[in-house]
Order: sequence, then C-alpha cells, then structure tokens
Amino acid sequence: MAESSGSGSVSVDVERISFGGKDHLVRTRCGSVTVAVYGDEDKPALITYPDVALNYLSCFQAFFFCPEVASLLLHNFCVYHINPQGHEMGAAPMSSDVPVPSVDDLADQVADVLDFFSLGSVMCLGVTAGAYVLTLFATKYRERVIGLMLVSPLCKSPSWSEWLYNKVLLNLLYYYGNQGLVKECLLQRYFSKKLRGDAQCPESDIVRASRSLLDDKQGENIWRFLHSINEYVAIRLFFFIFFNERIHLWNLDAHTGFLSTRRHDLTDSLKKLQCRTLIFVGESSQFHEDAIHMATKLDRRYCALVEDCGSLVTEEQPHAMVMPMEYFLMGYGLYRPYQLSSSPRSPLSPCCISPELLSPESMGVKLKPIKTRVGISL
Repeated sequence: MAESSGSGSVSVDVERISFGGKDHLVRTRCGSVTVAVYGDEDKPALITYPDVALNYLSCFQAFFFCPEVASLLLHNFCVYHINPQGHEMGAAPMSSDVPVPSVDDLADQVADVLDFFSLGSVMCLGVTAGAYVLTLFATKYRERVIGLMLVSPLCKSPSWSEWLYNKVLLNLLYYYGNQGLVKECLLQRYFSKKLRGDAQCPESDIVRASRSLLDDKQGENIWRFLHSINEYVAIRLFFFIFFNERIHLWNLDAHTGFLSTRRHDLTDSLKKLQCRTLIFVGESSQFHEDAIHMATKLDRRYCALVEDCGSLVTEEQPHAMVMPMEYFLMGYGLYRPYQLSSSPRSPLSPCCISPELLSPESMGVKLKPIKTRVGISL
C-alpha cells in the first residue's frame, strides 16, 4: 500500500470552523485519512463513517446540529469523524498510482485510527457504505465495538443490478468526473423522491445544499471509494478464470487472497457480533431490502429496527433518530442531561411527556425490544 503504519505515524492538527473541533491527519497501513475530533477526549468514543461521496460535514452536519442529538451524543461521547480518503473538504485528486483499497483495508484503517488515538472499545455510527465498513470492522475486531448504529446499511455482496448500476456510475466518474448525471445519481441514493422534487415541486433546501457540497468532491476520489464498495467477487473471478491462462479451476486455493479483498457477504458473521445494533431505514430507500435482511440475520434479542425515516436519515430526518437512540443508549447507562432537555421532543423531559407515552407502541415506530448483553459496558 501507499503508506505503512507503525512508529512513524504522524498527526497534523488543523483548527476546524464548522464544528469547533480539530482535524487530524492519521497515517494508516493503507494511506492517510483525515479524522475530525469533536468533544472531550476523556469520554467514550463514537466513531462515524459516511456514505460514498460524503464527508462528516455533508453526512452528519444536520444530525449534530439537531439540539436533541447534540445534547445526547456530545454529552456522552467524544466524536471521531473518519473521512474516506480524498473525501475531506478541499481534497486534491488522488494519484492513480495509489492502489485502490479493498473493503478489508477500509476496516483495518478504522482499527489504525483507534490505535492512533489509543481507543479501546467504541460505539459506531455509519451510513450505507460507511455502515458496511463499520459492520465489517465489528466482525473483524469484535472486542473493539460495543454498539452499532447503522443508517440504510449494506451487509451483502452487491446484487447484479446494484453492481451494474454502480458500474455505469463508475464509468461516468472515470470519463466525465463529478458532473451533472453523476450528481443526480448520488442525490437519488441519498434522498427520497419527495425531497428531490419534480417539475411541479422544487427540490428542498437540504438537497440543494448537498448538491453544492458535491461540487467540492473530486471525481477520481469518489470513484476510488465506490470501486471499493461495489466490486463483485463472482464477476471478477469469472473474467480472471476464463481470460487468464495462468489460473485453473483446480488451483483456486492459491488465490484466496484475491477472493478476500472484495466486498463480501457478512450474513454469516452477523450472529457472532458481540454488540447491540440499532438500524434505521426508510421504506422508500433503495437499501431497504438490505437493511431488513441484516435485521433478520442479527440476534433479535440485541437488534432494533426503525423504519419510515428516509434514506440519508442523518440529513433528511435527524429528529426521527432521537428517541430510538435514547432507548438504545439507555441500555449502556447513557442519558441526556436534564438541564439540556427543554424540547418537547425529548423523551427524557418528565415535565413534558408522561411515562406511559414512552413505549415503542406509543411512538408509532417499528422498534423491536432491545436487551442488553450481560457484561457489556462502556
């Protein structure tokens, strides 16, 4: 890989204006990544990872600007926002000589970030592609993850239709860069049709803001991350076998490394997870089926599913995440401070909401019961 980890790791601190924290350039075994740190570093760690073509600002800004979310998460956690390589604000195009990381490389990068900041077990929050990376990280480093909060997650190898759709998008990025049609495809990935608008209804402010933030992204850098997430082992193996005379069907064992470098199905690994999981997904999301599949494969005693809340929920409907997250975090003994709970939306304001209204049935959401695994603590 381009750079290796070890005693030569360095950090470059840059004051950040948007959230008031600092950016750190962290050298990992497969390249350097920018990590934005916000909060008291003595508190438990919350790791975030955005979707394709997004960084922590474009993926989580509305989420953390929501007062209820800020009071809940920033009161209990120090937040470490991992930006995929080349996705930080103002990033230059990455050289074509730098190898494209595999999904396993991306998961290992997360481990390197934790090592750099001397973090032990962490809570994770990921969106779609970022949710896949953090779930893979949780399956590889089970003792380092105490909980997963996933938005429209992926957990399987790409279907033929997803692979083909993303392959067209990859070709557009490769030949034309981050231009009109590419942006429309990405916005369709993030937002519901209602927010994107049509001939009669203009697109919402949040979509326009996201479109503007996409202008800052380099097509080459988006291509790299999407390529890592989209690669389909079966297709690559087919061409590798039938168009390379050096490979034979009876000699595949020598190429297991080739097989393990691409996005693989995590279904069999999900029940081995040693953490509780909270999944958000909208019924109109193109990733709805994947999220439902993941929820059914996880241990139902430790998994909760919340539907009907958009696709890129952190930007589209951040308030829809507050109450389920509060119930989820209560299992870890984490609460919103009473003095900050002045909003009628806060379930931790006893003066605003009576206790009998705090059941999942009263909330009107599809929330499965959450139980805490014995021995899990922050």
